[in-house]
Amino acid sequence: MNNEYDVEYRRSRPLQQCVAEDERPREKAKVMGFRALTLSELFALLIGSGAVGENVVELCQRILSEYDNKLYKIARLGIGDLVRKFRGVGEVKAIQMLAALELARRYQLERFDDEFQVTTSKDAYDLLWAKMGVLTHEEIWVIMLNRSKRVLGVERISSGGTSLAIGDLKMILKPAIEHLADSIILAHNHPSDSARPSMQDNQLTRKVKEACQTMDIMLLDHIIVCRGGRYYSYNDEEAL
Repeated sequence: MNNEYDVEYRRSRPLQQCVAEDERPREKAKVMGFRALTLSELFALLIGSGAVGENVVELCQRILSEYDNKLYKIARLGIGDLVRKFRGVGEVKAIQMLAALELARRYQLERFDDEFQVTTSKDAYDLLWAKMGVLTHEEIWVIMLNRSKRVLGVERISSGGTSLAIGDLKMILKPAIEHLADSIILAHNHPSDSARPSMQDNQLTRKVKEACQTMDIMLLDHIIVCRGGRYYSYNDEEAL
């Protein structure tokens, strides 16, 4: 589809060769709209200029190709990572790129308003991915629901290292009690992107389920969040 856009852009801009390389994404956006731009061209609009011997689109193509054209991989980087690894990327450009990705993440969260209803594990995953998808360490979160399975709140319970986040039963149940939740969904991420539950995951699930029963709160599921739409649902696997 981008090739078709490029053909139309060239036809509509016969003097394109007169436009500087660093300005072409801007000109293309004016003619065709932002949806016509490639990822590298969109990033080029953000950072504005390239490096010596490399225009801005080529610089952005180099960055994207290094991370398989996956935005979530870039979003996991720090400012210093981009500056150190890529010639032509200074602190300002790195901040602009990462700020844009954070803005996109927050835009994605807007569809999960107070009326959002969780009826499947995929609903829960979509909500959680927007919050946990780019993390490089493990975190434990809880989704609180009312009787209609509408979201009362989503809270982070703990933050750990690259392979372990500690689950404190009192801290897990505290927001559920405060929100007068009828049910909860426990969740944590695996930065390794392996959806296989560990022995510790199974133990935590069992303990949380037992604690919920004493408080007349239902544990609907425990979701292990991974990238690329992959996750493990204890409920779906009948392991709850």
